[in-house]
Parts: sequence; structure tokens; C-alpha cells
Amino acid sequence: QVQLVESGGGLVQAGGSLRLSCAASGRTFNTYAMGWFRQAPGKEREFVAAISRSGGSTYYTNSVKGRFTISRDNAKNTVYLQMNSLKPEDTAVYYCAVKESMRYSYLYTGRSQYDYWGQGTQVTVSS
Repeated sequence: QVQLVESGGGLVQAGGSLRLSCAASGRTFNTYAMGWFRQAPGKEREFVAAISRSGGSTYYTNSVKGRFTISRDNAKNTVYLQMNSLKPEDTAVYYCAVKESMRYSYLYTGRSQYDYWGQGTQVTVSS
């Protein structure tokens, strides 16, 4: 069982920045591919960004490309999502997720591919 704890959400004005963190339990963090998803009110949970076990591969949904950056620190068992130039449409609950992966450079974009989820952190962007 892997436990994930997100932090860093909050209220920010449009154009501002936030950095989300997700700390994972366990000794095998470097075997996890990681992802960030978000869910706005009345909408389905959607993919935002993913990173491979090694950190060498990343992928983003089109709406956040050039504004968000996913990264990881395997020594700290933590994955980050740096969010810049925030827009009101980025308002959502953000979730991190773990995929136990045997593949070093793979990343995953499907919600059903992930094995464990955090409790979520609210991000609100005011106009």
C-alpha cells in the first residue's frame, strides 16, 4: 500500500504561480511512475501531467503545456507540479497518482492505469 499526501494548493490570482507537492510513502519510490490529475466541479477527473520512474520522460495535456512543469526528487519520495501563468480554468482539485511500473522510461496518461491516489488539494484561480 502506498500513501500519498498532496500539499501546496490555495487561492491565487490569474497569472500567478503555485507549486504542488506530493509525498509518497514506501521505500520503492523510484519504481513508481507518477501523474497529476485534476477535477473541476461537475466534470470528470482529467489528466494533467506525467513523469517516468527516471524523471527523464514527461508529458502534459495540451492546455497546460508551457505553463506547468512536473518533476520528481527520488531522494525525497516527492513529485512536484510547478504551475505558472495560472488561469481561472485551472481551478480544480488536483490529485497525484502512482503507477507501479517495471518500465524505467514509461509514463502513463490514463486514469485507470494508476494504482494509488492522494486525497487531493484545492487550487482556485481568481480572475
